[in-house]
Amino acid sequence: MTHHDTDVAVIGAGTAGIAAERSARGAGARTLLIDEAFRGTLCATTGCMPSKLLIAAAGAAHDARGADVFGISVSDVAVDGRAVMARVRQERDKFAKSTRDSFDDLPDGTCIMARARFTARTELALDNGDTVSARAIVIATGSHASVPEPFEGLGDLALTNESVFELEDLPGSLAVVGGGAIGLELAQAMARLGVDTALFDQSETLGGAQHPDVQALLAKIVGGELSLHLGVNVSAEPADGRVRLSWSGASGGERLFDRVLVATGRPPNVDGLGLDAAGLELDDHGVPVFDRTTMRCGDAPVFIAGDANADAPVLHEASSEGAVAGRNAARYPAVDAPERMPPFTLTFTDPPLAILGEGPTDGTIVGGASYAEQGRARVEARAQGLVRLYGAAPDGRLTGAELFCPGADHMAHLLIRAIQCGDTASDLLEMPFYHPTLEEGLKPALREICKKTPSGLPTGRDLSDAPGA
Repeated sequence: MTHHDTDVAVIGAGTAGIAAERSARGAGARTLLIDEAFRGTLCATTGCMPSKLLIAAAGAAHDARGADVFGISVSDVAVDGRAVMARVRQERDKFAKSTRDSFDDLPDGTCIMARARFTARTELALDNGDTVSARAIVIATGSHASVPEPFEGLGDLALTNESVFELEDLPGSLAVVGGGAIGLELAQAMARLGVDTALFDQSETLGGAQHPDVQALLAKIVGGELSLHLGVNVSAEPADGRVRLSWSGASGGERLFDRVLVATGRPPNVDGLGLDAAGLELDDHGVPVFDRTTMRCGDAPVFIAGDANADAPVLHEASSEGAVAGRNAARYPAVDAPERMPPFTLTFTDPPLAILGEGPTDGTIVGGASYAEQGRARVEARAQGLVRLYGAAPDGRLTGAELFCPGADHMAHLLIRAIQCGDTASDLLEMPFYHPTLEEGLKPALREICKKTPSGLPTGRDLSDAPGA
């Protein structure tokens, strides 16, 4: 049993925890990074990367089946489920190993493999018998897949994002419960890989999109590839090695599936941390109340970052929050409150769904564009989707956007930067648009916003669409 005295103790070695430790050490603090396994980040092990590997395989199968449109005949497209899943795990393990290897580069004595709990505001007890005293503590314990009561009795028949990539082979049929990013991505990927897939959600909407046009098209396109049931309650029970799923609503019914993927949310990992001993104020979900600009929990020398705070569960936010938390923990009691990044999420469906900035309100200026006839999209035989851009009156300063169209995952980066910089639709129209590109498809939406502002369209350029654009 050893007692460790340090400046900053970070609990959790995921994306936020790694960033917090690095930031605190960079600010001159002595640091400890405490984790029960050091298995690698959620992104590398069970999130971003393995899901994209599965999506890439699904895209290859989908493209092969659709090659006839280009005059290219691809016969007998066969999906080897075992080979697909083997590559997912092989490449996933490389990403995870790269993260684990990075821990070896930390100063000696930084990493402690143990589970931590608070015994006082800045005191920790570890399950290996060690104790820790710190000037400040960062909670970066991440989140975990939730399996709600209707599915608890299914055992291995119920999958989550933490277990689905361990399948040796693709199932013959799959029910996906949850229409958020994880559910949408994996449902479409499984369907394209030949799995008989159905998606269920209690909500009438998918993916967090707010504009009704985006919602309608998202449901139409996803529903064209798999069975879609929205606004339903679901119950499940094991049935001779399969799952009998029943659902309510106008489309109510019952059928058997080989497996169920439960994608209904990822609550924070805060149970067992002994937060009461730290004297922290907790919200209704048992998560510490914190300042989202400083990451500080109340008036305590305790900070919380990443999925553990259930605020903005995406990697770039976790990394940024970890950096702020670590720096403020190192400098405590002096803390900085840097400006938060605008909200920005991507769902890697096909087409991708991008939601950024602020959603529309009563006073929002909305500009729209369709990709159903967009030139570059037609060239690539993926002419479907739309864009809704949001601007503030009176000048059309961009405040947000929803894109469900080819290239949305790339164009969204241009738009989020424009929002950060306070650019107007007119400013963006002054930018050169190369032809033929998917970016040209933004011009009608930008023009529409400009026409609804007192200054109108910018002058001095030809703002019309190029022939075929």
